[in-house]
Amino acid sequence: MPTPVIVVTDLYQPPEDPGDNFDLLLPFGYDRIDLRAIVLDVSIEKRESVREGVPGYPGPREPGVIPIAQLNALFGRSVPYGISPFARMRFAEDQMRDVPAFQQAGPELLLETLRLSDEPVHIMSFGSARPIAVAFNRDPDLFHSRVAKIHLSAGSTSLDYLEWNVYLDPIAVIRLVDAGLPLALYPCATEVDCFSYGAHNTLWWFDDLEWIAELHPALRRYLLYGLGVSTRIDFLRALDEDPPLEVAERVYGRRHAVWETAAWIEVSDSALVRRVDGSFAIVGEEAVVEGEVRIRNEQVPCRVRSHQTGLYTFDATETQPNATVFVRDDPHEYERALREALPALYRSFEPPGWQGSTLGAIRDPEPRTYAGPLTGTTPAGVLS
Repeated sequence: MPTPVIVVTDLYQPPEDPGDNFDLLLPFGYDRIDLRAIVLDVSIEKRESVREGVPGYPGPREPGVIPIAQLNALFGRSVPYGISPFARMRFAEDQMRDVPAFQQAGPELLLETLRLSDEPVHIMSFGSARPIAVAFNRDPDLFHSRVAKIHLSAGSTSLDYLEWNVYLDPIAVIRLVDAGLPLALYPCATEVDCFSYGAHNTLWWFDDLEWIAELHPALRRYLLYGLGVSTRIDFLRALDEDPPLEVAERVYGRRHAVWETAAWIEVSDSALVRRVDGSFAIVGEEAVVEGEVRIRNEQVPCRVRSHQTGLYTFDATETQPNATVFVRDDPHEYERALREALPALYRSFEPPGWQGSTLGAIRDPEPRTYAGPLTGTTPAGVLS
């Protein structure tokens, strides 16, 4: 059965980091994921307030409702979404019930999704941990009974580098690390920065994105819309039309950083393998056959401790672990494998719900005519 998940993402439109648009396609397209809800994490931090040495982004910072609408339309879904509080938590038990009602929707959607589920749900955290920590503070018992695991994509492998997702809300990370919930850690950075390679951080790179041209046309246009930082207001029609050639060339030629794949492989009960013929693939655990070699993408038991900065430290141990942490062997082999395996997975995605952005895509056998002018009732000849 597909794994039930809630995604918490700092997805913006126009994109702050177009990688968020790229990654959200996976839970819509991969049949091993049951995407129940999307919580949009929004932070109002400005670039000038970012601590020296921590990468930040200029505005605007509009919640990414457009990419969600595009993906729902493409896949014939109605995955709900909610917006979360914009400001940082003030203390560990902060429920943030005093923020505007619009910003309450994210934590409340998270809680409602857990209440409605007959089985424990996995929570994927790809932004600040604020929406999750706030929801936990509102109903800790529900979290302890209905959360299968929190997959926290944030943090560094040491206290020497303050990683961006932690910086966005340090108190939120501390709250989750100390909450006693099932926790899987996916550090985004090493002790150097978020663009270095290590055994425990999840970063890997595409040298280019030319393979996007091989995707289903509507999915290709979705990615070109996001990665091309489009500001078109007719965002559904954009899925029917190829963008200008210069936009596609700019996207295809870009180097692209990825941090989230490790978490998706883990939560979908999948494996990254080198097949007998030497090719690489992401397959279900039950589909791994004799002769195939697993490329390590593993969670190992650890003892994690929070730090006042919002960062955490961990020690791999089998003795009284309170979390697990990502580990890989050779980061460069891991990267080589995913550069082949992830595009192959994306090429397998088909958007069964997409029938075009306009009513003209579904035509009446007998066109109706307007018998005019509109009054308080539906005029003859107009489809009600």
